[in-house]
Amino acid sequence: MNELEPRYEVTRQDLVKDKALKIGAWSLPVLLSLIPAVVFFVLYLVSTATPMMATFLFLSLISLVVGFVFGLIVTGGILFYRSRWLANVRERIAVDGIKAQEVDWFKHELTTTEKKSLKEIESKNLLLADAFRDTLAARLTATRILKSTKHELLLVKRRQNKLKYLKSENSTSLQEDLKYDLEKLDKIKTEAAEMLTEAETRIQMIEAASRRGANLADSEIALKKLAARTSELPLALESAKMEEEIRRELEKDIEFLDEK
Repeated sequence: MNELEPRYEVTRQDLVKDKALKIGAWSLPVLLSLIPAVVFFVLYLVSTATPMMATFLFLSLISLVVGFVFGLIVTGGILFYRSRWLANVRERIAVDGIKAQEVDWFKHELTTTEKKSLKEIESKNLLLADAFRDTLAARLTATRILKSTKHELLLVKRRQNKLKYLKSENSTSLQEDLKYDLEKLDKIKTEAAEMLTEAETRIQMIEAASRRGANLADSEIALKKLAARTSELPLALESAKMEEEIRRELEKDIEFLDEK
């Protein structure tokens, strides 16, 4: 992305479009089958001529089946379009890193355990859920970087192998350029792998902290040692640490008073 180009922000129109496509995809088979079927059935009820009644009843049944099948075809087209559109939106979002508030757009990339943990933590502690979302965003970003880097490394190595069989004046220069690209990609791959490990460690620690409740001081100290690529530690963990420190100070004061 160009440095002068602002990062892509999900707009209200994107949210409305996604919802409309989702609702439209699943409602069309019902609407396209029921509407014409109901119209022909009403005509059947109000008709007085027996041949016409039979015709309208037949058309009602036929339109019910044909409309449903046609609706399924249209639904398939809408779902295909929506998947392509969502993929484009996700790529634009992920260009400069996934943010905590954008995790919902990448839920299909979360593991079953991560989805379950996010739901449980959100039901218990919203501040801790923000920390978990931030960590999931870091994990998703690292995973995407690692995947794309591996793909680029494969392409560079293929180009190197092709150049071995080419004897031209520019082959040596190209080999040097590819060697530089390879070293750069290897460095990015290593950093992305480290970031992924740190994010996965954070996920485990936040999940453990959520199960223990308010006793998060040890987790907070360990998290600070991770040197994560993301920004400062989330407010939830800082708040929990302060609560734990206050509790310990109170316990010390009580022990001091008891000794007296």
